[in-house]
Amino acid sequence: MQRGKTADDPRWHAIVARDQNADGTFWYSVSSTRVYCRPSCPSRTAHPRYVQIHDTLAQARATGYRPCLRCHPDQPSVHAINRDIVVRACQLIASSEHELPLEALAVTFHRSPSHFHRLFKATVGITPKAYHQACRAQRLQQQLHGGASITQAYYAAGFESSAQFYEAAPRLLGMAPTRYRSGGQRERIHFALGQCSLGVIAVASTSVGVAAILLGDDPEVVLRDVQDRFPKAELVGGDRQFEALVATVVGMIENPCIPVNLPLDIRGTAFQQKVWQILSSVPPGATITYAEIARQLGTPRATRAVAAACAANPLAVAIPCHRVVRNDGTYWGYTWGLERKQALLSREARGQT
Repeated sequence: MQRGKTADDPRWHAIVARDQNADGTFWYSVSSTRVYCRPSCPSRTAHPRYVQIHDTLAQARATGYRPCLRCHPDQPSVHAINRDIVVRACQLIASSEHELPLEALAVTFHRSPSHFHRLFKATVGITPKAYHQACRAQRLQQQLHGGASITQAYYAAGFESSAQFYEAAPRLLGMAPTRYRSGGQRERIHFALGQCSLGVIAVASTSVGVAAILLGDDPEVVLRDVQDRFPKAELVGGDRQFEALVATVVGMIENPCIPVNLPLDIRGTAFQQKVWQILSSVPPGATITYAEIARQLGTPRATRAVAAACAANPLAVAIPCHRVVRNDGTYWGYTWGLERKQALLSREARGQT
Protein backbone atom coordinates (compact mmCIF):
# COMPACT_ATOMS: atom_id res chain seq x y z
CA MET A 1 0.00 0.00 0.00
CA GLN A 2 1.26 3.48 -0.81
CA ARG A 3 1.88 5.56 2.27
CA GLY A 4 -0.01 8.53 0.87
CA LYS A 5 -3.18 6.46 0.99
CA THR A 6 -2.79 5.23 4.56
CA ALA A 7 -5.15 7.82 6.05
CA ASP A 8 -7.85 6.68 3.62
CA ASP A 9 -7.54 3.04 4.66
CA PRO A 10 -10.34 2.04 7.11
CA ARG A 11 -7.71 0.20 9.17
CA TRP A 12 -6.03 3.50 9.99
CA HIS A 13 -8.91 4.27 12.37
CA ALA A 14 -8.15 1.04 14.26
CA ILE A 15 -4.53 2.18 14.65
CA VAL A 16 -5.58 5.59 15.97
CA ALA A 17 -8.04 3.92 18.36
CA ARG A 18 -5.44 1.30 19.39
CA ASP A 19 -8.14 -1.30 18.77
CA GLN A 20 -7.19 -4.59 20.43
CA ASN A 21 -9.81 -6.40 18.37
CA ALA A 22 -7.77 -5.61 15.25
CA ASP A 23 -4.65 -7.34 16.57
CA GLY A 24 -3.72 -10.27 14.35
CA THR A 25 -5.74 -8.98 11.39
CA PHE A 26 -2.99 -6.65 10.13
CA TRP A 27 0.28 -4.97 11.13
CA TYR A 28 1.85 -1.62 10.30
CA SER A 29 5.36 -0.21 9.96
CA VAL A 30 6.65 3.29 10.69
CA SER A 31 9.44 4.59 8.49
CA SER A 32 10.41 7.44 10.83
CA THR A 33 11.25 5.05 13.69
CA ARG A 34 11.96 1.97 11.53
CA VAL A 35 9.76 -0.34 13.62
CA TYR A 36 6.68 -2.40 12.91
CA CYS A 37 3.76 -2.73 15.31
CA ARG A 38 0.42 -4.31 16.01
CA PRO A 39 -2.76 -2.11 15.76
CA SER A 40 -3.12 -1.75 19.53
CA CYS A 41 0.43 -0.47 20.06
CA PRO A 42 0.38 2.05 22.95
CA SER A 43 3.14 4.18 21.42
CA ARG A 44 2.39 7.68 20.20
CA THR A 45 0.53 7.52 16.87
CA ALA A 46 2.78 8.38 13.95
CA HIS A 47 1.72 10.65 11.11
CA PRO A 48 0.03 8.56 8.42
CA ARG A 49 2.57 9.62 5.79
CA TYR A 50 5.18 7.59 7.68
CA VAL A 51 2.92 4.56 8.14
CA GLN A 52 2.48 1.57 5.87
CA ILE A 53 -0.19 -1.04 6.61
CA HIS A 54 0.56 -4.73 6.00
CA ASP A 55 -1.86 -7.63 5.59
CA THR A 56 0.52 -10.16 7.16
CA LEU A 57 3.29 -10.27 9.73
CA ALA A 58 5.66 -11.55 7.02
CA GLN A 59 5.07 -8.38 4.99
CA ALA A 60 5.85 -6.24 8.04
CA ARG A 61 9.08 -8.16 8.67
CA ALA A 62 10.04 -7.81 5.00
CA THR A 63 10.45 -4.06 5.50
CA GLY A 64 13.68 -4.79 7.35
CA TYR A 65 12.47 -2.83 10.38
CA ARG A 66 12.72 -4.17 13.93
CA PRO A 67 9.72 -5.28 16.00
CA CYS A 68 8.41 -2.64 18.39
CA LEU A 69 9.64 -3.13 21.95
CA ARG A 70 6.36 -1.85 23.41
CA CYS A 71 3.73 -3.95 21.61
CA HIS A 72 5.90 -6.99 20.64
CA PRO A 73 4.12 -7.64 17.31
CA ASP A 74 5.91 -10.98 16.79
CA GLN A 75 4.27 -12.43 19.90
CA PRO A 76 0.61 -13.21 20.62
CA SER A 77 -1.09 -10.12 21.99
CA VAL A 78 -2.40 -10.00 25.53
CA HIS A 79 -5.84 -9.55 24.01
CA ALA A 80 -5.41 -12.68 21.86
CA ILE A 81 -4.14 -14.69 24.84
CA ASN A 82 -7.08 -13.57 26.98
CA ARG A 83 -9.53 -14.24 24.16
CA ASP A 84 -8.13 -17.78 23.79
CA ILE A 85 -8.53 -18.35 27.53
CA VAL A 86 -12.16 -17.25 27.42
CA VAL A 87 -12.92 -19.36 24.33
CA ARG A 88 -11.51 -22.44 26.03
CA ALA A 89 -13.39 -21.57 29.23
CA CYS A 90 -16.64 -21.29 27.27
CA GLN A 91 -16.03 -24.69 25.71
CA LEU A 92 -15.33 -26.20 29.13
CA ILE A 93 -18.44 -24.65 30.68
CA ALA A 94 -20.64 -25.69 27.74
CA SER A 95 -19.46 -29.30 27.94
CA SER A 96 -20.08 -29.59 31.69
CA GLU A 97 -23.50 -30.68 32.95
CA HIS A 98 -22.86 -29.10 36.33
CA GLU A 99 -21.80 -25.58 37.16
CA LEU A 100 -18.04 -25.28 37.56
CA PRO A 101 -16.97 -23.23 40.59
CA LEU A 102 -15.30 -19.92 39.75
CA GLU A 103 -12.24 -20.95 41.76
CA ALA A 104 -11.83 -24.15 39.74
CA LEU A 105 -12.09 -22.28 36.45
CA ALA A 106 -9.56 -19.71 37.63
CA VAL A 107 -7.06 -22.41 38.64
CA THR A 108 -7.52 -24.20 35.29
CA PHE A 109 -6.53 -21.06 33.39
CA HIS A 110 -3.87 -19.85 35.85
CA ARG A 111 -5.70 -16.69 36.88
CA SER A 112 -7.02 -15.40 40.17
CA PRO A 113 -10.80 -15.81 40.62
CA SER A 114 -11.41 -12.05 40.52
CA HIS A 115 -9.23 -11.56 37.42
CA PHE A 116 -10.81 -14.49 35.60
CA HIS A 117 -14.31 -13.26 36.46
CA ARG A 118 -13.54 -9.74 35.14
CA LEU A 119 -11.86 -11.13 32.02
CA PHE A 120 -14.74 -13.48 31.20
CA LYS A 121 -17.44 -10.87 31.71
CA ALA A 122 -15.53 -8.23 29.73
CA THR A 123 -15.11 -10.62 26.79
CA VAL A 124 -18.43 -12.49 26.73
CA GLY A 125 -20.65 -9.82 28.25
CA ILE A 126 -21.99 -12.05 31.01
CA THR A 127 -20.51 -13.85 34.01
CA PRO A 128 -19.35 -17.49 33.94
CA LYS A 129 -22.39 -18.39 36.07
CA ALA A 130 -24.76 -16.69 33.62
CA TYR A 131 -23.02 -18.39 30.69
CA HIS A 132 -23.49 -21.77 32.35
CA GLN A 133 -27.19 -20.99 32.81
CA ALA A 134 -27.47 -19.99 29.15
CA CYS A 135 -25.84 -23.28 28.07
CA ARG A 136 -28.14 -25.20 30.38
CA ALA A 137 -31.14 -23.37 28.94
CA GLN A 138 -30.01 -24.24 25.42
CA ARG A 139 -29.62 -27.93 26.29
CA LEU A 140 -33.01 -27.88 27.95
CA GLN A 141 -34.66 -26.28 24.93
CA GLN A 142 -33.01 -28.77 22.57
CA GLN A 143 -34.27 -31.68 24.65
CA LEU A 144 -37.81 -30.35 24.85
CA HIS A 145 -37.88 -29.54 21.13
CA GLY A 146 -36.55 -33.01 20.41
CA GLY A 147 -39.54 -34.68 22.06
CA ALA A 148 -37.92 -35.68 25.34
CA SER A 149 -40.12 -35.87 28.40
CA ILE A 150 -39.72 -33.12 30.95
CA THR A 151 -37.96 -35.53 33.31
CA GLN A 152 -35.54 -36.64 30.59
CA ALA A 153 -34.94 -33.02 29.61
CA TYR A 154 -34.04 -31.74 33.03
CA TYR A 155 -31.70 -34.65 33.80
CA ALA A 156 -30.00 -34.17 30.42
CA ALA A 157 -29.60 -30.47 31.19
CA GLY A 158 -27.82 -31.26 34.46
CA PHE A 159 -30.55 -30.68 37.03
CA GLU A 160 -30.32 -33.02 39.99
CA SER A 161 -33.93 -32.79 41.13
CA SER A 162 -37.35 -31.78 39.87
CA ALA A 163 -37.58 -29.09 42.56
CA GLN A 164 -34.36 -27.47 41.34
CA PHE A 165 -35.59 -27.66 37.74
CA TYR A 166 -39.06 -26.22 38.29
CA GLU A 167 -37.59 -23.36 40.31
CA ALA A 168 -35.22 -22.42 37.48
CA ALA A 169 -37.40 -23.27 34.45
CA PRO A 170 -39.41 -20.02 34.18
CA ARG A 171 -36.16 -18.03 34.21
CA LEU A 172 -34.48 -20.27 31.64
CA LEU A 173 -37.44 -20.79 29.32
CA GLY A 174 -39.47 -17.65 29.88
CA MET A 175 -42.53 -19.78 30.70
CA ALA A 176 -43.60 -23.00 32.40
CA PRO A 177 -41.83 -26.09 31.00
CA THR A 178 -45.07 -27.85 30.01
CA ARG A 179 -46.14 -24.76 28.11
CA TYR A 180 -42.76 -24.48 26.38
CA ARG A 181 -42.64 -28.16 25.43
CA SER A 182 -46.13 -28.16 23.99
CA GLY A 183 -45.46 -25.24 21.65
CA GLY A 184 -48.84 -23.89 22.68
CA GLN A 185 -50.58 -27.27 22.56
CA ARG A 186 -54.15 -27.07 23.87
CA GLU A 187 -53.71 -23.33 24.18
CA ARG A 188 -56.49 -21.25 22.64
CA ILE A 189 -55.18 -18.21 20.82
CA HIS A 190 -57.34 -15.60 19.17
CA PHE A 191 -55.85 -13.86 16.18
CA ALA A 192 -56.81 -11.51 13.39
CA LEU A 193 -55.18 -9.96 10.35
CA GLY A 194 -55.71 -6.31 9.57
CA GLN A 195 -54.36 -3.45 7.57
CA CYS A 196 -52.57 -0.34 8.76
CA SER A 197 -50.45 2.36 7.18
CA LEU A 198 -47.36 0.16 7.67
CA GLY A 199 -48.88 -2.78 5.79
CA VAL A 200 -50.41 -6.01 7.01
CA ILE A 201 -50.72 -6.50 10.76
CA ALA A 202 -51.44 -9.65 12.75
CA VAL A 203 -52.46 -9.62 16.39
CA ALA A 204 -52.51 -12.83 18.46
CA SER A 205 -53.73 -12.95 22.04
CA THR A 206 -53.96 -15.52 24.83
CA SER A 207 -56.07 -15.39 27.95
CA VAL A 208 -53.20 -13.46 29.56
CA GLY A 209 -52.85 -10.76 26.92
CA VAL A 210 -51.45 -9.93 23.50
CA ALA A 211 -48.65 -12.39 22.70
CA ALA A 212 -47.72 -11.23 19.20
CA ILE A 213 -48.00 -8.13 17.03
CA LEU A 214 -46.49 -8.85 13.63
CA LEU A 215 -46.04 -6.65 10.57
CA GLY A 216 -45.44 -7.47 6.93
CA ASP A 217 -46.40 -6.97 3.30
CA ASP A 218 -48.06 -10.28 2.43
CA PRO A 219 -51.07 -11.54 4.48
CA GLU A 220 -50.14 -15.19 3.82
CA VAL A 221 -46.58 -14.67 5.05
CA VAL A 222 -47.77 -12.87 8.18
CA LEU A 223 -50.36 -15.57 8.89
CA ARG A 224 -47.70 -18.26 8.49
CA ASP A 225 -45.56 -16.37 11.01
CA VAL A 226 -48.43 -16.57 13.51
CA GLN A 227 -48.80 -20.30 12.88
CA ASP A 228 -45.06 -20.90 13.25
CA ARG A 229 -44.97 -19.09 16.58
CA PHE A 230 -47.82 -21.17 18.01
CA PRO A 231 -47.47 -24.49 16.14
CA LYS A 232 -49.70 -26.59 18.39
CA ALA A 233 -52.17 -24.01 19.58
CA GLU A 234 -55.81 -23.80 18.60
CA LEU A 235 -55.96 -20.62 16.53
CA VAL A 236 -59.35 -18.95 16.65
CA GLY A 237 -60.42 -16.10 14.40
CA GLY A 238 -61.18 -12.93 16.28
CA ASP A 239 -64.74 -12.02 17.26
CA ARG A 240 -66.14 -8.51 17.52
CA GLN A 241 -64.55 -7.94 20.91
CA PHE A 242 -61.19 -9.05 19.58
CA GLU A 243 -61.56 -6.82 16.55
CA ALA A 244 -61.79 -3.91 18.99
CA LEU A 245 -58.45 -4.99 20.45
CA VAL A 246 -56.93 -5.09 16.97
CA ALA A 247 -58.26 -1.58 16.35
CA THR A 248 -56.51 -0.45 19.55
CA VAL A 249 -53.23 -1.92 18.31
CA VAL A 250 -53.63 -0.26 14.93
CA GLY A 251 -54.32 3.05 16.68
CA MET A 252 -51.12 2.59 18.68
CA ILE A 253 -49.19 2.16 15.42
CA GLU A 254 -50.81 5.16 13.75
CA ASN A 255 -50.33 7.37 16.83
CA PRO A 256 -47.38 5.90 18.78
CA CYS A 257 -47.23 8.87 21.13
CA ILE A 258 -50.66 8.11 22.60
CA PRO A 259 -50.24 5.94 25.73
CA VAL A 260 -52.09 2.62 25.55
CA ASN A 261 -52.43 0.26 28.49
CA LEU A 262 -52.38 -2.99 26.54
CA PRO A 263 -52.35 -6.33 28.42
CA LEU A 264 -49.36 -8.32 27.19
CA ASP A 265 -48.39 -11.98 27.38
CA ILE A 266 -44.61 -11.55 27.12
CA ARG A 267 -42.75 -14.76 26.30
CA GLY A 268 -38.99 -14.83 26.21
CA THR A 269 -35.85 -15.83 28.05
CA ALA A 270 -34.79 -13.98 31.17
CA PHE A 271 -32.20 -11.98 29.22
CA GLN A 272 -34.67 -11.08 26.47
CA GLN A 273 -37.22 -9.92 28.99
CA LYS A 274 -34.63 -7.70 30.69
CA VAL A 275 -33.83 -6.09 27.33
CA TRP A 276 -37.51 -5.65 26.52
CA GLN A 277 -38.14 -4.09 29.93
CA ILE A 278 -35.51 -1.44 29.22
CA LEU A 279 -37.02 -0.85 25.76
CA SER A 280 -40.42 -0.30 27.33
CA SER A 281 -38.99 2.48 29.48
CA VAL A 282 -37.84 4.50 26.45
CA PRO A 283 -40.44 7.25 25.86
CA PRO A 284 -41.89 8.09 22.43
CA GLY A 285 -39.66 10.49 20.51
CA ALA A 286 -36.51 9.22 22.24
CA THR A 287 -34.01 6.59 21.16
CA ILE A 288 -31.50 4.37 22.90
CA THR A 289 -28.40 2.58 21.62
CA TYR A 290 -27.61 -1.10 21.80
CA ALA A 291 -24.52 -0.18 23.82
CA GLU A 292 -26.57 1.82 26.34
CA ILE A 293 -28.93 -1.12 26.88
CA ALA A 294 -25.93 -3.38 27.42
CA ARG A 295 -24.53 -0.91 29.97
CA GLN A 296 -27.83 -0.74 31.82
CA LEU A 297 -27.81 -4.53 32.01
CA GLY A 298 -24.32 -4.42 33.50
CA THR A 299 -22.86 -6.25 30.47
CA PRO A 300 -21.28 -3.50 28.33
CA ARG A 301 -19.83 -5.92 25.76
CA ALA A 302 -23.11 -7.75 25.16
CA THR A 303 -24.30 -5.49 22.33
CA ARG A 304 -24.74 -8.43 19.94
CA ALA A 305 -26.86 -10.30 22.48
CA VAL A 306 -28.93 -7.13 22.95
CA ALA A 307 -29.40 -6.84 19.19
CA ALA A 308 -30.50 -10.48 19.04
CA ALA A 309 -33.03 -9.89 21.84
CA CYS A 310 -34.40 -6.88 19.97
CA ALA A 311 -34.72 -8.97 16.81
CA ALA A 312 -36.59 -11.68 18.76
CA ASN A 313 -39.21 -9.22 20.03
CA PRO A 314 -42.64 -10.57 18.93
CA LEU A 315 -44.57 -7.47 19.97
CA ALA A 316 -43.96 -4.74 17.39
CA VAL A 317 -44.49 -1.22 18.77
CA ALA A 318 -45.90 -2.53 22.08
CA ILE A 319 -42.28 -3.30 23.00
CA PRO A 320 -40.64 -0.43 21.09
CA CYS A 321 -37.53 -2.05 19.62
CA HIS A 322 -37.82 0.51 16.80
CA ARG A 323 -36.37 3.06 19.25
CA VAL A 324 -32.96 1.33 19.28
CA VAL A 325 -30.25 2.89 17.11
CA ARG A 326 -26.53 2.55 16.59
CA ASN A 327 -24.04 4.69 18.49
CA ASP A 328 -23.91 7.15 15.58
CA GLY A 329 -27.70 7.41 15.49
CA THR A 330 -28.16 5.42 12.30
CA TYR A 331 -30.79 2.70 11.93
CA TRP A 332 -29.98 -0.98 11.66
CA GLY A 333 -31.55 -4.40 11.94
CA TYR A 334 -35.29 -3.81 12.41
CA THR A 335 -37.20 -7.10 12.10
CA TRP A 336 -40.07 -5.52 10.19
CA GLY A 337 -37.96 -3.38 7.86
CA LEU A 338 -36.04 -0.12 8.16
CA GLU A 339 -38.74 1.84 6.31
CA ARG A 340 -41.26 0.94 9.03
CA LYS A 341 -38.73 1.87 11.69
CA GLN A 342 -38.17 5.24 10.04
CA ALA A 343 -41.93 5.81 9.78
CA LEU A 344 -42.52 5.03 13.46
CA LEU A 345 -39.67 7.24 14.65
CA SER A 346 -40.80 10.09 12.37
CA ARG A 347 -44.32 9.89 13.77
CA GLU A 348 -43.03 9.95 17.32
CA ALA A 349 -40.77 12.91 16.54
CA ARG A 350 -43.70 14.85 15.07
CA GLY A 351 -45.86 13.96 18.05
CA GLN A 352 -43.31 15.42 20.46
CA THR A 353 -42.96 18.77 18.64
